Amino acid sequence: MNSLEVLKKTILDLHGCDSERVLSVPVHETYQGKVVWDGDVEVFLLIDHPPAKRAYAWSKDEFGEMRHVVILGIPPINSPVDAVRAAIIEEARQKIPRGKAAFETGVG
Repeated sequence: MNSLEVLKKTILDLHGCDSERVLSVPVHETYQGKVVWDGDVEVFLLIDHPPAKRAYAWSKDEFGEMRHVVILGIPPINSPVDAVRAAIIEEARQKIPRGKAAFETGVG
């Protein structure tokens, strides 16, 4: 199974709908001068999946294991760049222990 087939299967498994790949968009995202993402994002049209009409998907190697990411195109996610930024933010949230950010800022 090639990478596009894997992403289509991931969309089907996660969201219960078929999809059709439309195009591949290169995305280069930096934060504070460091590259946080540099790769292609595949854009898919979703078949019979209201309210989303598109999904943005990619695979990445994390410590020798492939991870497949699918972000639905529901506002405010309107582009491949938006999808990458949302995934980066979510990944960062998962790495911060609950309550730690509030403790460090003195909030809460």
